This record gives sequence, C-alpha cells and structure tokens, in this order.
Amino acid sequence: MKVFDLEIVTPEGGVFSGTVQSVQAPGVMGSFQVLYNHAPIISTLSKGKIKVVKEDGQTLFFATQDGVIEVLNNKAIILVEKLLEA
Repeated sequence: MKVFDLEIVTPEGGVFSGTVQSVQAPGVMGSFQVLYNHAPIISTLSKGKIKVVKEDGQTLFFATQDGVIEVLNNKAIILVEKLLEA
C-alpha cells in the first residue's frame, strides 16, 4: 500500500499525526488531493474541510480556518489557525 506521513497542527498543538493514504485540502484556488509520491508543493488553504483517509481506510474530516500545507518527500504538514466545529 502506498502511504505517507501527515501532521495537522494548530497554534495550540498537534491535532493529527499518522500514516495516511490520501488527504484532500481546500486550497485557495480550489480543492486538491495529495497521494503517495506527490510532487513537492506549498499552498495556502481557505476555510473548508480537510478529508483524511488513514492507512487502515478510516476517513476523518477536519473543518478548518485559513492555513498552509507543505508536501515534501512523502510527508505533508498542514498548519491551520484553528479548527472549527465540523
């Protein structure tokens, strides 16, 4: 199975850290998905939902304010101002 590491962090601390199959994020220019071996990218995020499919297939959703995502060498880090009620 092709997986990568993901961290979701707010100023208050870590929200999620684990191995995932995919993450879908609300980019400012539109929603996009990150999979294993994704090209390096840094993108700003708008208010919306982050969809995470964990290694075991479980799907999680995080409603967020503005933020940023960095993807490099099969590791994604999402920094958001705060999480909203889903």
